[in-house]
Amino acid sequence: MAFDFRPATRENVGLLIGLSGSSGSGKTFTAMRLAAGISGAAPFCVIDTEAGRAKHYADRFRFDHGDLRAPFTPDRYAEAITAAAARDYAVIVVDSMSHEWAGDGGVLDQQEDELDRMAGTDWKKREACKMASWIKPKMAHKRMMQQLLQVRPHLILCFRAEPKIEMVRTDKGTWEVREKQTLTGLNGWVPISEKNLPYELTASFLLMADRPGVPLPIKLQEQHRALFPANEPITESSGVQLAAWAAGGSTPVTVNLEQQWLKKVLDATTATGLKYVGEQLKTAEGLDAEAMASLRAAYAVRMKKLAQRRSVKA
Repeated sequence: MAFDFRPATRENVGLLIGLSGSSGSGKTFTAMRLAAGISGAAPFCVIDTEAGRAKHYADRFRFDHGDLRAPFTPDRYAEAITAAAARDYAVIVVDSMSHEWAGDGGVLDQQEDELDRMAGTDWKKREACKMASWIKPKMAHKRMMQQLLQVRPHLILCFRAEPKIEMVRTDKGTWEVREKQTLTGLNGWVPISEKNLPYELTASFLLMADRPGVPLPIKLQEQHRALFPANEPITESSGVQLAAWAAGGSTPVTVNLEQQWLKKVLDATTATGLKYVGEQLKTAEGLDAEAMASLRAAYAVRMKKLAQRRSVKA
C-alpha cells in the first residue's frame, strides 16, 4: 500500500478537554459554558451519569440530554459517545467520566470481579493473581480510549476529584504526612480516573471550590495557553476561541461584542452588580436586535438565579 504525504494544516481538529474538581468547583457549569461557546447556535450533547443533574442547567443552555446508567463499563461509555457522534453534535459533554473508573461496573469493579473469578477467597492466591486481574479491565479501558480518539465531535470530559495524602520519609529518617504528589493531580487533589487519562487529552484542568470555574492546568500545551488566561474563569468566549483554533484560526481570536457582553452578564455575582450591567447594556452600541434579545434573555435567567440564591441564604 502506497502512502501519500501532503503539507500539514490545522483544520477540523477534534479536541478532548478534561475538567476535574470536587463538588462546588463548577465543573459541570464550566463544561457547559465551554460547550456552548464551541457549538455556537447549535445544541450540544450531554451524556449524564449523575441521575439527570445536568438538566438543572436546561434553562441556561441549549443541549440534548442522554442518561447513561449503570453498569458504567468502558464499553458502555464508548457506545454512548459513538451514538452521540453519529448525531453530528459539534460537542459532546460527558459528566461524569469518573464512573468509568470507580462507578458501579467500572474498571475497579471489573478488576475485583476478575480477581474473584481467578482466586475466589484464597487470599494467598489473590495476592499472586492481582496483576493478572487487571488485564481485561485495562484492555476495555484502552478500547474505549481508542474509540474516543476517533470521534469527530469535540469531547469535554468531567471528572470528580478527591484530596489524597501520603506518608513519606524525610531526609532525617522520620515519616510525615503530605499532600499526594501525582502527575495528574494538583495541591493534593487527584482526578478519579485511570492515572494517565488526563495526559491523553488535548488539555486538562483542575477546578477548585474556592474559585469555581478558574482552571489550574494539569496539561496545557503552549499553543493553547492564550485560550485559557491565568486566573480567569473558563467562559463561552473560551469556547469560541477554542473552536476557531481547532478549525484552523489564529490564536487568540477576537471575541465578538455579544460574547463580551454575555461574559459581563454571567460574571455578575450579585443582583446589584447585574443591574449595573443591565443599565450599561441599554445604551450599548454595535449589537443587532437578535443579539440584544439573546442578552436580555441571559440577563433574565441570571437575575432569576441570583434571586433564588439570595432567598436560599435568607
